Amino acid sequence: MAEQRTVPGPSSWMTLSGRHGRAVARACDIGIALVVLVAAEYYSADYDLLLGGLMALSLLGRRRFPGTVMAVVMALSTVQFALHDLPDPELASAPASYDVAVLFAMMSVVHHSRAAWMPYLAGAAVLLATGAGTVGVPALGIEPFLDPVMLLIFWGMTLTVWLTAFALHTRRLYAESQAARAWHAEREQEQRVRLAATRERAEIARELHDVVAHSLAVMILQADGAGSVLRKSPDMAESALKTIAATGRDAIDDMHRIVRVLREGNAGSGTPDSAGDGPPRRLITLDEVKVLADRARVAGLTVDVSVEVGEGRLSPAEEMTAFRIVQECLTNVLRHAGAGAGVDIRLREEQGTLLIEVTDDGAGTLTGSGVGTRSGGNGLVGMRERVEIAGGTFEAGPRLGSGWHVRASIPTRTK
Repeated sequence: MAEQRTVPGPSSWMTLSGRHGRAVARACDIGIALVVLVAAEYYSADYDLLLGGLMALSLLGRRRFPGTVMAVVMALSTVQFALHDLPDPELASAPASYDVAVLFAMMSVVHHSRAAWMPYLAGAAVLLATGAGTVGVPALGIEPFLDPVMLLIFWGMTLTVWLTAFALHTRRLYAESQAARAWHAEREQEQRVRLAATRERAEIARELHDVVAHSLAVMILQADGAGSVLRKSPDMAESALKTIAATGRDAIDDMHRIVRVLREGNAGSGTPDSAGDGPPRRLITLDEVKVLADRARVAGLTVDVSVEVGEGRLSPAEEMTAFRIVQECLTNVLRHAGAGAGVDIRLREEQGTLLIEVTDDGAGTLTGSGVGTRSGGNGLVGMRERVEIAGGTFEAGPRLGSGWHVRASIPTRTK
């Protein structure tokens, strides 16, 4: 769905939106124009109705073009006073009640203009124009038409209208800023939800890959081995079948946990899952690494394991990460190097850092020739993601000659 590009306006009595809002706004504009036009009809000079009608007509565009409308109204007012001071007959009345159009135009500039300086310019223009009424404008033939008392009255009216319009303008901007803030907060919340869903999907994908790839690789190799020695060595076949059963049970437990995460949305790595009515999540510790090694030996690998990590030095999440990295490495060795390969697993904790190193000899196969080649597929991507989430570093690549190495360092939270 395309994301909304504009920020909606505030839903208040000052900000009209939608078809009904536009109709009300247009009715207000027409009402103001009629007030000016009716006021002009009370005067009998030749150009009063024409000037008042032009002022009223220009006020219809006060919302979209407030600055232009005020300039037009001020110009018509100047023409009005210039015509008033011409010799007989009187062509226009001045001052006249339809000059209220100037105040309406100023109010429109203050309330609807987007430029910060426009309200102040509009107020200053009206104050200067009325102030000029006490001295006149000889260049235009306009004689003085206000005494100091009337000037104070006009200035008081102007300031009252300006302050009212400015208060409404400020309230409208505040309401719009609140609406914009709410809109952005909603978009940010949606983005956070999408990112959380993406992280959860990535975690579930890693878990599925680790469970399915490793379990199936071990079970397939054990099944092939059991089939080949079933008649010659029943004891070895029985051991292989037991390994298949144990691996399958662990895989089923992990699959049940992943399904509960999908149904209940309770994702998390490294801590027991006690949500829901099902059994708690199987807590995986570094002791499980030795179980992995035993199953890999039964599958035909030569595995040497060294775990030099004090008890309680790692959090459950860190132990889970280490276990999954070793599990994926053994899976890759089984898939690419096959039976007969030697694997060396080293885990140690030094100065608040868990160091993981897994190397294999590739069963003597030269790097880049056939089964010894390993691409950066989902397994390596998953290991790298796990380490980066934990704030560590990850390195994987072929060894000189034959085999493969994986190194990871993860900062630990010492208990």
